[in-house]
Amino acid sequence: MPETAEAVEAPEVVAGTTVDHLTATYQAHYRSLLGLAALLLDDTASCEDVVQEAFIRVHSARNRVRDREKTLAYLRQTVVNLSRSALRRRILGLKLLSKPMPDMASAEEGAYDQLERDDLIKAMRGLQRRQREVLVLRYFADMTEAQVAETLGISLGSVKAYGSRGIAALRVAMEAAQS
Repeated sequence: MPETAEAVEAPEVVAGTTVDHLTATYQAHYRSLLGLAALLLDDTASCEDVVQEAFIRVHSARNRVRDREKTLAYLRQTVVNLSRSALRRRILGLKLLSKPMPDMASAEEGAYDQLERDDLIKAMRGLQRRQREVLVLRYFADMTEAQVAETLGISLGSVKAYGSRGIAALRVAMEAAQS
């Protein structure tokens, strides 16, 4: 009879993401999530804060993640949302400041690389928010269009439209910056 009781207790249903799975996801995808945040934000400290906060939030809500395989998608979505919030706070802070903070380049970066990077960042900042998010997720985070649609909560057609318009606008902005 004890074997029957053990058999009833043995099939344990694991709902959500386990701590071990989240740890493995952290080890495998921390750098890519940091890169995603870096393309949406402009300073390393904020990027690290956003990614760490994303892992904390997903860890806190890990029992609500129904499909363990979607943990990375939840993390990406959280990084995007936290980056938006950080940018909103920063914009509010800049409005309150009397003068904008100067952009400081590190001493190690070459002048040519810095100019190209500055031109790209300016061009990306000039895009509409959704265009920028789609391009960052699609080309810099190397996500498929379907993954981008799921992460941003928009349709596949919208991803294609925002991506196409964003690339066209980026091309025009980069050509203007180089001339």
